[in-house]
Amino acid sequence: MAPDSDRRVFSRRRLLAGFATAAFGGLGWSRLRGTYDRSQSDFDPEILPYDQTYPDDETTMFRGGLRRLGYYPDAVVPDAVEIEWSIPINGIGHSAAKSSPLPSPDGETVLIPSDTGTLHAVAPDGDRLWSTTTTASLSYGFHGTPLIVGGTAYLGGYDGSMYAFDIETGERVWKTSLLRLGGSIAIGSSPAYWDGVVYVVAEYNYPWQPPSGTMWALDASTGQPLWHDSRLWGMPHPSTAIDPATQRMITGSNDGKVYCWEFPSLDPAWEFRTGAEIKGTIPTYDGGAFVGSWDGHFYRVDLEEGTETWSFETGEVIMSNPGIDPDSGTVYFGGDDWRVYALDTETGEQLWSTDVGGNVIGSLSVTADSVLVGSYDTHLYALDKTTGAIRWRVAGNGHVTSEAVPHEGRIFFAERGDISGYWGEGPEVLHAKGNAYSLVPAS
Repeated sequence: MAPDSDRRVFSRRRLLAGFATAAFGGLGWSRLRGTYDRSQSDFDPEILPYDQTYPDDETTMFRGGLRRLGYYPDAVVPDAVEIEWSIPINGIGHSAAKSSPLPSPDGETVLIPSDTGTLHAVAPDGDRLWSTTTTASLSYGFHGTPLIVGGTAYLGGYDGSMYAFDIETGERVWKTSLLRLGGSIAIGSSPAYWDGVVYVVAEYNYPWQPPSGTMWALDASTGQPLWHDSRLWGMPHPSTAIDPATQRMITGSNDGKVYCWEFPSLDPAWEFRTGAEIKGTIPTYDGGAFVGSWDGHFYRVDLEEGTETWSFETGEVIMSNPGIDPDSGTVYFGGDDWRVYALDTETGEQLWSTDVGGNVIGSLSVTADSVLVGSYDTHLYALDKTTGAIRWRVAGNGHVTSEAVPHEGRIFFAERGDISGYWGEGPEVLHAKGNAYSLVPAS
């Protein structure tokens, strides 16, 4: 059974989506091709080492690239940090993880989406550049993280629309209509990009029955749908990962499955079922996909065959976005048992675990020396990546559920607002907005 917070979300979404279901039910919830036509036999990408990101240095996206490793090998975390600046942005009591700040490819702009439906742009030193408020403000705002290709940012909202923005001015380039995505009521995933196409998962009405989720391929220049697959259900919002080495595209879903397609043809490859919801984005490394499930297990799944290589049991819900250190072959994840784990990627053997004082539902980032992870205890932690020892922690207002993004001597992250009542213990009250932060070495 869904938590109370999720049931409220479903109820409110049904009210928003009643018209869409009636008007666009004839779309045909089946896999179909439009103008998308990419040959698998012609696909021969350069296989990049793991310290480089796909597709190129003109693109930035959630988790450091298409493989979603959360790996930042050039970043060194200082022994002590202080808050350089903070900006109040989040104030909605929704249970999803919050959007992560994302630097542009040239490093001159940091985009920060809010759960109130506003996209903020700041300089790395915190100077405000612009902000744009969208119709996502009428629902749960933004929870995904942008994709930036050149001078354009792509972002999905909880109004069911995909947006493209000019990152220099904040002007909207395009927005998908209700009709264009077949009545989508929410997009919580962070988009991926390859060769002029944006890949993203959208959510639909009635999460307890299929189809209530669809994978889309959109033309990046216009937002025009090129292809979709509506086998997903349960209102999925993990972000899409693409692994050029094995020519696979994958995502997870609330129906407990990992869905995999051949890439770039997008012919279905396999499905892998766990015992409960999959909420986290799935990184790919060394021929494997690394999957946390609400069934209390963490899995390595073979990308070629879709078979389980190993699993590790924590006994509690796992919904974080794992981080991977390719240099040591270590995967890091957290869960509702308040612990962060380090496992050997080949064997699943536990290397260490550390208590971080609260649930971990956001992203773990791996740097040259540390793992950065946010906790429900309102702190961002830096853990020694070899031993798990706590190097430092920084307190904020609310649950830290975004990715911590290191960039040129700074660490950017965001948190929930300090809200009581949303989880059913009384009237909902916002005590303090959640901030976006920049941390710098302590002076």
